Amino acid sequence: MHGAMARVLVVDDDPDILNLVEFRLRKGGHKVVAVPGGPQALEVVEARGAPDVVVLDVTMPEMDGFETLQRLRDLDGLEELPAIFLSARVLPEDVERGRAAGATYLTKPFSAVALLNAIERAVPDSGTW
Repeated sequence: MHGAMARVLVVDDDPDILNLVEFRLRKGGHKVVAVPGGPQALEVVEARGAPDVVVLDVTMPEMDGFETLQRLRDLDGLEELPAIFLSARVLPEDVERGRAAGATYLTKPFSAVALLNAIERAVPDSGTW
């Protein structure tokens, strides 16, 4: 389904990236909640319910993207939560770890088109938040 509106949770400790991703996704017609770290991501999901997809930075101070995703997927009903990692880390083992988690792995700097396409693939038909 082309152009489905997704509820996207964006997690990145870099405010510039966070704002950019939020702006691009809203422009693409998605609903976005942007938070600076894993603990906040867990709080948002606790308070507002599950997103359709989560976009995560890999390298974050308190809780990295892999751990954040694991903690989110440990929540009830979120075992299959689709994820997209955005990372400046392009080491094969990082990319492999992202793919092993069943996630799309985009490297920074990323293109807005690639991100929107990845979300569309991750969320074939989205609900309402």
